[in-house]
Amino acid sequence: MTRIIEVPDQITVGALAEKLELPVASLVTELMKNGMMITVNEKIDIDTANIIVSELGLEIELKSEAQEETVVQKRVMSDAADAETRPPVVAVMGHVDHGKTSLLDKIRETDTAAKEAGGITQHISAYQISHNDRLVTFLDTPGHEAFSALREHGALLTDVAVIVIAADDGIKPQTLEAIRFARKAGTKMIVCVNKIDKQGADINKIKQQLAEAEVMPEEWGGDTVIVPVSAKTGEGVKELLDMILLVSDIEELKSSHSVPARGLIIESHMETGRGAVAVALVQEGTLRQGDFIVVGSTYAKVRMLETTAGKAINEALPSTPVQISGSKSLPEFGDEFYVVANEKLAREAASVGGQKHSAAQTGMTSSELLRIISKRTSIIEFNVIVKADVQGSLTSVIDSLKPLDTEEVATRVVGSGVGSITENDIITAETANATIYGFNVDSGTAIKQLAARHNVTVKSYKIIYELLDDIKSELTKRLPEVIVDTDTGRLVIKGVFRTTSNEVICGGEVTKGKLTIPSLAHHMRDGQEIETVEILTLKSGPQDAKEVPKGEMCGMSYKPTGKADILEGDHFEFFTREVKARSL
Repeated sequence: MTRIIEVPDQITVGALAEKLELPVASLVTELMKNGMMITVNEKIDIDTANIIVSELGLEIELKSEAQEETVVQKRVMSDAADAETRPPVVAVMGHVDHGKTSLLDKIRETDTAAKEAGGITQHISAYQISHNDRLVTFLDTPGHEAFSALREHGALLTDVAVIVIAADDGIKPQTLEAIRFARKAGTKMIVCVNKIDKQGADINKIKQQLAEAEVMPEEWGGDTVIVPVSAKTGEGVKELLDMILLVSDIEELKSSHSVPARGLIIESHMETGRGAVAVALVQEGTLRQGDFIVVGSTYAKVRMLETTAGKAINEALPSTPVQISGSKSLPEFGDEFYVVANEKLAREAASVGGQKHSAAQTGMTSSELLRIISKRTSIIEFNVIVKADVQGSLTSVIDSLKPLDTEEVATRVVGSGVGSITENDIITAETANATIYGFNVDSGTAIKQLAARHNVTVKSYKIIYELLDDIKSELTKRLPEVIVDTDTGRLVIKGVFRTTSNEVICGGEVTKGKLTIPSLAHHMRDGQEIETVEILTLKSGPQDAKEVPKGEMCGMSYKPTGKADILEGDHFEFFTREVKARSL
């Protein structure tokens, strides 16, 4: 009987895998078979999802879930009469280590890259610069594959995507992914060919690779501007900024300042003495200190409004990245915020948002729950608690665990959160037999001592791929070992000399391969296996032998598993057996 599952019109591959109760790797593989090179955090439409379900042979039909009316009317972008030109929002995207952060450092003359763990960006960072007396807002998105969700989030926020490609390295997987994100978001693209000062730089090769990726350079008749730069020397940086402003002028970016503000949460984290702090991008209206805002399932009175550099401000206009403190709880990465008139409306709207969030988390029938429980009994699970410094990183770490799951082993996140590792995390880990992973957070001496007393393993990492490698290693250890049989030779029986309940002595000719001991052998007669036995000895003439090659006669003895049953003309297929560890 076909089961009907409701899903959104657009759903990420990871979320679809959860709905279908399949390993993400299986779903990604099926998509690739159908020519769709899509990652776990990218979205597909419901029609595509139904085709993949059909290809997998599942008796499931996906239907679009009903969209509920929101209680509080959210503001939308409009061509209001008082709309004014706003600064462009620019996402800098591309492959890890192609110089995105170094380029932005040159633009604002800082040295962020040197401070990043492992030399890679691990958060979305946002700030404004001034060029030709005009403001430009930049978003720096991570390049490592684990941060796919952050890069897509960055593409959706922006007006212009600057795709950075190293001139000496060329287009890489994250480059292609960034191009897909930008196209899907309808964002104008500028290709920045970085590291032109390095030996081996080849801009023509980059242009050829772009053309193959259906990104046609302007000088080849396309509409994609290519700007060569060197983040090290500063060559081409001014031209890049000029081009960003030119593209934004063509787009005529405008927004009203007079309407209540709305925007998106870029990051969120906990700070001692300040509580929940969110980094947000104002998209429309003017956000002021003291405003009441609704953010998903929480709300806030904006107690403190700052630039991302930490400078206090009274108000923030469209396209301005800001830090907001005052939320009742930590806002979710990617949530929309919007201003309401008073605290009562904010509380009511947040309550509605919380109910929807809970329904989304727990919306399953008892039969579905039983099916999941039944499935889980056949999977070896590695329980973990994940703590991270900011919400976006937490989302990325947890999302990156899903592709590691297989039909046999899986990671189960029994707890997660933003902020330092706490005593409650230790107690939860002990109860659930879980390992605690901290990403860019510390546990402190007291917590380490508590963990030791409760035999809880706590591991801390500052580089995401090192954390993921550790979890992959733990899953590998839990994979059931595999028994490998290797055929070595065949002996055709020419004579039977003695049979007892404990030993059979016989002889024959080696017709295939080479016989060795220790070995096992399948005793065969007329194509049927009689038993599998352990070979005790081999003899070549009167002497014991370790091996006998093809074409020679030999004697052997083996231990029968039951009553000895051997005839001339039987043959023994020799093989060795070893137990091997497996890897993901």
